Amino acid sequence: MNRTSAKLILSVFLSLGAALPALPQETTDIGTLDSAKAGKAFANKPAYSPYAGRNFPTRPLFGDTHLHTGASFDAGAFGARLTPRDAYRFARGEEIMASSGQPAKLSRPLDFLVVADHSDNMGMFPDLFAGKPDVLADPQAKTWYDMIKSGQGGTAALEIIFSFGKGTLPKSMIYGPDTRPYKNAWQDTIKAAEEYNDPGRFTAFIGYEWTSNTAGNNLHRNVVFRDNADKADQVVPYTTLKPLGSDNPRDLWKWMQAYEDKTGGNVLAIAHNGNLSNGRMFPLIESFTGKPVDKEYVEQRSRWERLYETTQTKGDGEAHPVLSPNDEFADFETWDFGNLDASVPKTPDMLEFEYTRSALKNGLKLEAELGTNPYKFGLVGSSDAHTGLAAMEEENFFGKTTPQEPSPERLTATFVKDAKTGITVMDWEVGASGYAAVWAAENTRESIWDAMQRRETYATTGTRMAVRFFGGWDFEPADADSRNPGAIGYGKGVAMGGDLNAAPDGKAPTFLVAALKDPLGANLDRYQIVKGWLDDDGATHEQVYDVVWGGDRKAGADGKVPPVGSTVDVGNATWTNTIGAPELIAVWKDPDFQPKLRAFYYGRVIEIPTPRWTAYDARRFGTKPLEGTRMTVAERAYTSPIWYTP
Repeated sequence: MNRTSAKLILSVFLSLGAALPALPQETTDIGTLDSAKAGKAFANKPAYSPYAGRNFPTRPLFGDTHLHTGASFDAGAFGARLTPRDAYRFARGEEIMASSGQPAKLSRPLDFLVVADHSDNMGMFPDLFAGKPDVLADPQAKTWYDMIKSGQGGTAALEIIFSFGKGTLPKSMIYGPDTRPYKNAWQDTIKAAEEYNDPGRFTAFIGYEWTSNTAGNNLHRNVVFRDNADKADQVVPYTTLKPLGSDNPRDLWKWMQAYEDKTGGNVLAIAHNGNLSNGRMFPLIESFTGKPVDKEYVEQRSRWERLYETTQTKGDGEAHPVLSPNDEFADFETWDFGNLDASVPKTPDMLEFEYTRSALKNGLKLEAELGTNPYKFGLVGSSDAHTGLAAMEEENFFGKTTPQEPSPERLTATFVKDAKTGITVMDWEVGASGYAAVWAAENTRESIWDAMQRRETYATTGTRMAVRFFGGWDFEPADADSRNPGAIGYGKGVAMGGDLNAAPDGKAPTFLVAALKDPLGANLDRYQIVKGWLDDDGATHEQVYDVVWGGDRKAGADGKVPPVGSTVDVGNATWTNTIGAPELIAVWKDPDFQPKLRAFYYGRVIEIPTPRWTAYDARRFGTKPLEGTRMTVAERAYTSPIWYTP
């Protein structure tokens, strides 16, 4: 028998688990082989490395799914001159010159970006600004062009936007999706994404914002393609103007279905923060029909709208103090004055249909009635900046619009004012929020989009903390001792965005939660779990639980943990990480679980207070803030929910 045959027989014996016959020792130039050594060489045992064979996401990827450039009609009108290429360069960490003429750079690169320019009139304003002859053929367009060039751009911008809203914009300035200038703008958007997409390092998504804004009520959706140019270039964005478009979301969903049927591609929609919709974002009664939402509506919305933008520059949409009076953290960067253009004031009855938590609760109700939950969405944050700059850092905030880029004036300037309604919103009320965090295995279009589709995402208000949220039936306190909570979480439960069904007899859901501070940011105050449920009578309820927190504070009899305190020196715009904790991890079991009731759970992680962008501006420019200006902020993250269905 030759040596190769002997080794083959040996390996067969070992693979079958058979006992080896006694073999003589054999010595070669690499030592003596005996049966004991051979058994170790072919042993079937777990890998020594805890990271070998790992097939789950190991770090969150941070990005912005809602950024406008000068190609957006309103952004261009207000002075944005940056292009989609500029936006991608900035997001991936390059220093660029802002439209206001000052250098800008992120503290660290983002992992992905969706340039989501408005669907309607895409590309028109850059052509006007460039003096394209076809645009200037109309006398009114020429007048506005001359005003812009002579330093009266602000006045011209307001006149143009007013004319667009009234439907009196000159024909040469209307770029419909069937026109060559519009198609050129869309193709340039696609080309920019293709040029800057760098799989494994930076993902540039193809996308746009469908801009439904009937009567000033914001129903915008950001449309994100999984695909490359070969498919996205087969269509143009769906607009809102008839006959080629519609302001009804049902028609957008039909367009999305047609796109997938035509190209074999994939697309999803992210609903805009609903706080400026005046009660229309999460309806029980459709504003377009005046009738209760029906089976088709709930099924189609559930199919296409997998994510919701719960926080951005124009306010935070997780909860509202009127809807959640027992939640001391509900009143955060609240915008509740009216609709998008401030033409109609807000009334309390509208709030229920605008905020994340109430939508999640009503989703349980609709699922019980119609069989599908239309508001079963994951959560992301994004900027909605109209500057081309995804700069949502408090100490490096470049505003929502170009006039709000850093200057001594922005701390006291007016953002929105309507003389008829009396509504006034100041620039200081704009927030430096937010970012989308995605648990994707790879930094590619396909992997990130797939994570969005399965809702394994969370929203942040600008911080880059790492947050885990797993649910299951068998998590134990000892699981919180692991330095690798992902391995345990995926092994014993479902991740954020997932489902738990039909509780085993005698068991309540358990949750493994973990959070790690932003390496450049503040310590963590607490990790909370927010629960909502539907009772036997069809009424919805909510409860916020403090699960784990920093420091030696003790929960009171009501389960609430005292405030963490503050180290912020507002005058110097500084703070210290001497309170809170750099990381939090725990296992929590629902103490009030009722196995027959539908429920959802999501995590909310809150940082210790830090200086708000307004404090940095006051320090840098020496500007005295207006009375009532918020000068500190407790940044936070919101995970996608986990749903329980009996």
